Amino acid sequence: MHIVNNRRRVNAVFLFFFAFLLFCIARLSLIQFFRADYFAKIAQKQHNLFVELEPRRGAIYDLNLKPQAVNVSADSLYASPNGMADRDKDTAIKSLPSILNLDHSFLKDRLYRKKSFVWLARKISPSQKGAIEKLGIKGLGFLKESKRSYPNSYLASHIVGFCGLDNVGLEGIELRYDKYLKGSQGWSLILRDARQKRLDLEQKMALPVDGYDVVLTIDEVIQYIAERELEKAFKVYRAFAASIIVMDPRTGAILAMVNRPTFDLNQYNNIDKDRRRNRSVSDLFEPGSVFKIVTASAALEEKKVVEQDKFFCENGAYKVGGHILHDHRPHGWLTFREVIEQSSNIGTAKVAQVLGPEIIYKYVKSFGFGAKSGIDLPGEISGMAKEPRFWSKTTMSAIPMGQEVGVTALQLASAISVIANGGQLMKPHIVKEIRDKQGETIKSFSPVSVRRVISEDTANRVKKILTGVVETGTGRMAKIPGFTAGGKTGTAQKLEPNGAYSHRKFIASFIGFAPAEEPLIAIVVTLDEPRPYYFGGVVAAPVFKNVAADVLRYLKNKNPVNEVLASNESQRTD
Repeated sequence: MHIVNNRRRVNAVFLFFFAFLLFCIARLSLIQFFRADYFAKIAQKQHNLFVELEPRRGAIYDLNLKPQAVNVSADSLYASPNGMADRDKDTAIKSLPSILNLDHSFLKDRLYRKKSFVWLARKISPSQKGAIEKLGIKGLGFLKESKRSYPNSYLASHIVGFCGLDNVGLEGIELRYDKYLKGSQGWSLILRDARQKRLDLEQKMALPVDGYDVVLTIDEVIQYIAERELEKAFKVYRAFAASIIVMDPRTGAILAMVNRPTFDLNQYNNIDKDRRRNRSVSDLFEPGSVFKIVTASAALEEKKVVEQDKFFCENGAYKVGGHILHDHRPHGWLTFREVIEQSSNIGTAKVAQVLGPEIIYKYVKSFGFGAKSGIDLPGEISGMAKEPRFWSKTTMSAIPMGQEVGVTALQLASAISVIANGGQLMKPHIVKEIRDKQGETIKSFSPVSVRRVISEDTANRVKKILTGVVETGTGRMAKIPGFTAGGKTGTAQKLEPNGAYSHRKFIASFIGFAPAEEPLIAIVVTLDEPRPYYFGGVVAAPVFKNVAADVLRYLKNKNPVNEVLASNESQRTD
């Protein structure tokens, strides 16, 4: 009986283990043949970490390859929520906000996602990284990324622009040439052990492709000179805004472009949009008397007048279309040359009457007003130049002296360059070339002539008249020691909200070129609402003088064999 009972127990145990074996075989078969892919994916998620590899954004250089925008290394904090214990998540949610200046709700949302990789903070400081490492929270890690840095801070801020957190261009050259600068993203699968610790072994990898470098036409030294002088005038005359452009009239290359107010490229997040706007290409204003170069050029090109023709300037008051036109000081009879040199509104209106609306409008458009120049910067506007069919009775006298027309500082720079270079309208550009990391040129930008506006003979005659403006006319404060120069002053009344011209708000401007005989630079200076003085010849002309003098000396020292500068300086000395 005892033996029988023992046998029954043995059989029961055998049957139990046999059934368990069959269950295990069935379970393993199910896993092997039906759920293998599912469990393989779980294991892969636990042991493989997919990481995007950021390409190195291309640098931005000036004409002489001095860096204006570069990359620096920075640490970014990530978490692996699927591999973190709840206590580690809670510790992170309590401790990290004070270090990273983040909300608890943001961290909680991130850390309780069912993901193996989430960003918590990008491009943090070394001190923040050190504080986080001291916490010893499992499941957190750091990856090296590149952070955009601007070594010159305020210099050329409106040209260079800036990038966002993901190194995507948001303004300026950073935006306009983003597709060349950003490169292509890569990726890597990193192995981890059972404790989610990185083994620094890449299972698979696709390397990122770095972005190209962009070389600008601006010269850092010329840009600094322009920034320095405009800043002085901006503060002294307490202007609302100001701009200056230095251009090579022969090629259309921008050597400097400055706006005030300005901002620090490394602190763009704290700056309002108004300060970040590139006023040189995006602000519309009535130019005033600097626009008289268009009327003068049209009159000579159409052979309607010559320099010695005389016009009676009505002793300072002239009724046109029910409106009394005034000069800034009374004049009697003036030659055509003197009309421009003394900036007579009445004399200019009478010259325009000889030409007629169609001819005036033709040259306004030919000089590039009322259309975008096509410069490789974002935010450019076309300005305003209305067709003759929309002109009022006063328009015929208003447009020739720079009223009822809207321009940008860049358009004025292009227009004065037409006079300086012999009659050609050049397309302004601010990028010289695009290079790869080996210094090989990927794309270059050559000077582009848009059209011939006036003949070379007309350009030379207008050039002589504008030289007279500086020598004996309203632009005497623009005289450059050691060099000749030509230019035109402008003082434009701003419009009040009711549409009337203001008697207390003005835009002072000066456009010019130097040396006068064979100009190497063309410069436009504008100051918006300067005070207490507001005449272009008093406020803007000295800025032109100071910038042109230093730039010409710099160019001479940079290229001592420059025959144009040497001969011009010797003539002035004699």
